[in-house]
Amino acid sequence: MNTSGPAAGGGLRLIPFRGLRYVPDRVGSLAAVTSPPYDVVVRPDGLHHLESADPHNIVRLILPQGATAAARHQQAAETLRRWLAEGVLAPDPEPVLYVYEQRAGDALQRGVIGALALTPASEGVVLPHEDVMADVVEDRADLMRTAAAHFEPLLLSYAGDGGPRGATAVIERTVERLPLLTTTTEDGVGHRLWAVTDPAERAEIESDLSHRQALIADGHHRWATYLRLQQEQSGPGPWDFGLVLLVDTARYPLRVRGIHRLLHRLPAGDALRALDGLFRVRTLDGPLQQALDVLGNTTTEGNAFLLAGDGRFHLVDRPDEHLLSRTVRADRPAAWRSLDATVLHSTLLDDVWRIPDDPAHIAYIHDTAAAVEQAERHGATAVLMRPVREEVVRELARQGVTMPRKSTSFGPKPATGLVLRSLGTG
Repeated sequence: MNTSGPAAGGGLRLIPFRGLRYVPDRVGSLAAVTSPPYDVVVRPDGLHHLESADPHNIVRLILPQGATAAARHQQAAETLRRWLAEGVLAPDPEPVLYVYEQRAGDALQRGVIGALALTPASEGVVLPHEDVMADVVEDRADLMRTAAAHFEPLLLSYAGDGGPRGATAVIERTVERLPLLTTTTEDGVGHRLWAVTDPAERAEIESDLSHRQALIADGHHRWATYLRLQQEQSGPGPWDFGLVLLVDTARYPLRVRGIHRLLHRLPAGDALRALDGLFRVRTLDGPLQQALDVLGNTTTEGNAFLLAGDGRFHLVDRPDEHLLSRTVRADRPAAWRSLDATVLHSTLLDDVWRIPDDPAHIAYIHDTAAAVEQAERHGATAVLMRPVREEVVRELARQGVTMPRKSTSFGPKPATGLVLRSLGTG
């Protein structure tokens, strides 16, 4: 692999690498060793389910268990070394770019996996749109540093031309060939992976991407970790590149969903009483999906949230304008000030409920039913969020304005475990 350093400017620079992949004969099945991204696996029962699916499930690397952070990360590094020595994982024979496909029914997503030159976000090539939590970056950095590996790709989106040219043309040709692997995970999503070995096709992809910019759709903490670890190095090398999946959203639009909040120490009754006179609160009849439909239909009526935890669903909307003017920063664009996540954090969490944004008080949960179930089980409050439109996210990112952390969930997210990147093998 060429490790002469990241591009000083321009667009995206994607280069081949020798992917680490599971050896099919050494595991029960490829589906059984995969996992969702580390920050989606938040429930202990989900972690235990993955650990028991196969002794070599990737979750033992991305979410190792131990008494301390240092012990967990050392365990992941030792597990990786053992699996390489035992032939459970093996590097591909030469550096390649990978075409990756996900299919679920009529939904189809295809993109290119490679090693992306790390360019500071200030240069406008890779656009973050969310704030990050320092403790999460520190934890991920120590894990990557100790294991010397990238275990899961970031999901980056870019706006291509939409036609059969450049990277898209190579992808469409590649999927007609025999894939390196094919598997279907338990969520019913089919996954296929191909290697792009032809230098001319790799050059076609690299040339197309060289004048593009990308939005971080998923993986802000890992991006911040990549940059942090790169800054620690004294010279050029493999840390100058990060594992990414690039998707042309003109060809394959991403789905955008909200990420919900579980407020561990706030009972739903207390949360609702604190809103008296500040927001309109209506109790909804019917099941979760019906309540979510009501929430989704409030898109033209300003900020709205769905609260759960007491066995019912409560639509919270129409915040007091004086409350908003007092609690929401005025030095940001109107699109940022009107975000549900902005009002949730600036107005509700910081001012009305006075809840610190730390793991002891707040959990971020992608699965709606799981958020409600945990709130009801533990006497807590679930705040269910609406998704933000991708064009709003992209425009704020272009302005250099970051949204509150965990404001969006873009998908489908790549399955973790299909291809890894070792910092030792390229």
